[in-house]
Amino acid sequence: MSKATVARGLAVRDLHELVRELADDRERWVPLVRHDPHQRGVALLLRDDQVEVWVLSWMPGQDTGYHDHGGSAAAICVTEGEICEERLSFVGPPRGQTLGENEVGVVPALHIHRVYHAGAVPSVSIHAYSPPLGDVGTYTADAEGLIERRVQPGDHELLP
Repeated sequence: MSKATVARGLAVRDLHELVRELADDRERWVPLVRHDPHQRGVALLLRDDQVEVWVLSWMPGQDTGYHDHGGSAAAICVTEGEICEERLSFVGPPRGQTLGENEVGVVPALHIHRVYHAGAVPSVSIHAYSPPLGDVGTYTADAEGLIERRVQPGDHELLP
């Protein structure tokens, strides 16, 4: 059986391999793509006791906002278009990377980051998390500009 059907004990390098393998299996994820200019498309592709995988469909202006994965590591593979992954830093501005088609980015557990659409054409990305998402933290500013963390279930859509 492939890692796409049985995923156990995944480290970041295993997540990287899993999203690459799933990206190559277009018949499996293409039916889940939903481009909507008003709401990012989010569809569960796979979940077991060690990993969960989502297909995200992006349009211009769509953004997750800053969040953490509640202790889960992640890997992101772009299958169409471009997205940007950006992490908060105490020593300067956020650090970002733009991922194009067939590129993979990894997010270690406990990092605070955001992901947003980049480029001019609709994009699709596959996101794998291990362990599966529980609660995630979202970050906003209060009235005085101080950062607040709010907790939400991992299966709820992230909004900027």
